[in-house]
This record gives sequence, C-alpha cells and structure tokens, in this order.
Amino acid sequence: MTSAVDVTVSREAGDWAEDAEWLAERAALAALGAAYDDGEGPAELSVVLADDALVQQLNRDYRGKDKPTNVLSFALTEAEEPEPEEGVPVMLGDVILAWETVAREAAEQRKSLKDHMTHLVMHGVLHLLGYDHETDDEAEEMEALETRLLAAFGIADPYAANHQPPDR
Repeated sequence: MTSAVDVTVSREAGDWAEDAEWLAERAALAALGAAYDDGEGPAELSVVLADDALVQQLNRDYRGKDKPTNVLSFALTEAEEPEPEEGVPVMLGDVILAWETVAREAAEQRKSLKDHMTHLVMHGVLHLLGYDHETDDEAEEMEALETRLLAAFGIADPYAANHQPPDR
C-alpha cells in the first residue's frame, strides 16, 4: 500500500468543492498505490488546488508557456540524484490544478467536475513517478494505467472520446 507516502493537499485559490481536498488525496493515493514502490522508502508529495492565474504564472515561469493549463506536475526527484538518507522522506513533487480550466473542460467534455479532477490528479501524480506521454508507447502505457485506476472509482475512460492526454 502507500502508507510510506504522505500526501498534502492545499487550497490556494479557485471555487473548488467542499470535498475537493479529500477527492485529491484519494486520487493521489490511488495513483501512488499503483505506481510507487514502497521499497524506495518514505516520500511526500503535494497537490495544490489553484486557479488559472497561479497556474498561468507557473506555466510561464517554468515552462515558457504564457497560458493556463489544467494540471502542472513538478517532479523534484531525478534518476541521477544520490540515494536519500534512510528513513528521510523523498519529496516527489507538486501537482497543481487550475480551477477555471478544469471546470471549463469538465463542462465541455460533459464530465462531472469531480471525475475530471480525479483524473487530472492521478495524471499529475503519475508524471511525478516518471510516467509520460511524449511517445505513442509512453502515452499508451500511461493512459492504460489511468483508465484502470479510474475504472476502480467507477469513472469512464477519459480517452475513449478524444484520445488526447491532459496537458502537463
């Protein structure tokens, strides 16, 4: 299980639902349960519930894209880094969601906001764990895992209609 990983969820901005923190933590733990090896030791990650303005600023400053996006993932570990001290949690990184973009996409795609948010948190956490969708093979692997995780929550395959992975 994922008892070795601490998930912190913070609400920075946006009109997120009352249970958004719980939903984000549940989604993050599900992704971690499927893709994080507890043998690597304790770890931490954060999920930030933000708005378009904050995400646009981060996207501009760190990715050179001056626009908001639905989710950003900032991994704080790299394969080349030295092994962490035993027992000291490794900070996996941050997943940041933009309220307006997530809400707009959910409405446009005729999905519930909670289902879309759950998918994006899972997607972001998988990026922190090294999954990507730069190549067709990578995208296929990542999408299959996301679809399986979402199905366990009773959420339909988000790729069935348009087959486009979320922005990062």
